[in-house]
Amino acid sequence: MAIGRVTDLLRDAAKKRLLENFFSLSILQGANYILPLITLPYLVRVLGPEKYGLIAFAQSFIQYFVILTDYGFNLSATREISINRDDKEKISEIFSSVIVSKFLLGILSFIVLALSLVFIPKFRSEWLIYALTFGIVVGNILFPVWFFQGMESMKYITILNITAKLIFTACIFVFIRGKSDYIYVPLINSFGYLLVGWLSLQIIFSKFGVKLTIPKIEGIKHQLKEGWYIFLSTVAISLYTTSNAFILGLFTSNTIIGYYSAAEKIVKALQGTLTPLSQAVYPYISRVASESKQKALAFIRKLVALVGSGSFVISSLTFIFARPIVNGVLGTQYQGSIVVLKILAFLPFVIALSNVFGIQTMLTFNLKEAFSKILVSAGILNILLSLILVPIYQHVGTSISVLVTEVFVTLAMFFYLRSKGLKVVGGLNIG
Repeated sequence: MAIGRVTDLLRDAAKKRLLENFFSLSILQGANYILPLITLPYLVRVLGPEKYGLIAFAQSFIQYFVILTDYGFNLSATREISINRDDKEKISEIFSSVIVSKFLLGILSFIVLALSLVFIPKFRSEWLIYALTFGIVVGNILFPVWFFQGMESMKYITILNITAKLIFTACIFVFIRGKSDYIYVPLINSFGYLLVGWLSLQIIFSKFGVKLTIPKIEGIKHQLKEGWYIFLSTVAISLYTTSNAFILGLFTSNTIIGYYSAAEKIVKALQGTLTPLSQAVYPYISRVASESKQKALAFIRKLVALVGSGSFVISSLTFIFARPIVNGVLGTQYQGSIVVLKILAFLPFVIALSNVFGIQTMLTFNLKEAFSKILVSAGILNILLSLILVPIYQHVGTSISVLVTEVFVTLAMFFYLRSKGLKVVGGLNIG
């Protein structure tokens, strides 16, 4: 009887922690949703499509280094921290191995950036923009989101991120007054990331008692091995997400990039309203699946219904009101963004489902290799479509390529899961 009571208390505590994490991340995502919609109309109007496009192109290029330094740690390390959360010594070991691994990847990233700025004319002409934007990479290395997610202490992520967003928002209105001030945008952005990174480390060392030690080579190798398939998946995802503005910039002007990136920013802000749910439930589902696959799958099926219906409403409204949204948020000089927004409006619905099918289900049930293969295939598909469509249809071609690719990912994951007996929208069979 006593054992049953303890089990019930632990189960209730887990559910309470899940709800707390969800609400913390919801507040964060609300800030991520509201604050960019405050600065975006101001920025796009003051900078104009050309300079805004340049900033977007630089961010898309630097994002490759963020992906490299993130490796697959945001999921693999989250899982390890979650499993070993009650063992402080083990947590310190994992933390040290991951942080050192990220710094080594950061050094490699800086070397590649430096060579690019010296030898590639397109980057050399605006080298300071790219150099200042690289601060995002350093801040990202310092900010171990994976640790807080693994410990299921999302409130710290919320507090730190909102602090950075508020500083960024205030600085944009103070320092960006004309097109010539575009150089300050990456500087302000990087400062926010660096500040958050530094503060997060102070919290981890003081609140959680984690100690940074010199990790063993075996520990670093283990972390790199654990995150390898997820890293490949992330790289593949970048081929049809962050690469879009970059590829568009290779064929068109900064103005065209501005049209696409501004509309994409709106879609990402809308899409982000569902992100808290994904971040909050992944550690929970991982833990439940280790106890009962049936219970985990039952929870996933409820998740599909919830995020599917919510994201469908968001996508429908975005498509219907695309023109007034662009005119109201971006201004009349961004008429080229209307058709982009109409096409990308379907992404919140499609991506919400693929997130549940892929991250929440395939990774939870250790189908990493298949997960990676689907995303690599999608990346190749997007590159091929972009090379065909972008030279002809420019930003519209990019939008079509992205939508087709995301639909392919969602359908491929859905049918693969069914082939394995994991019916996330049907029965509860497990093969």
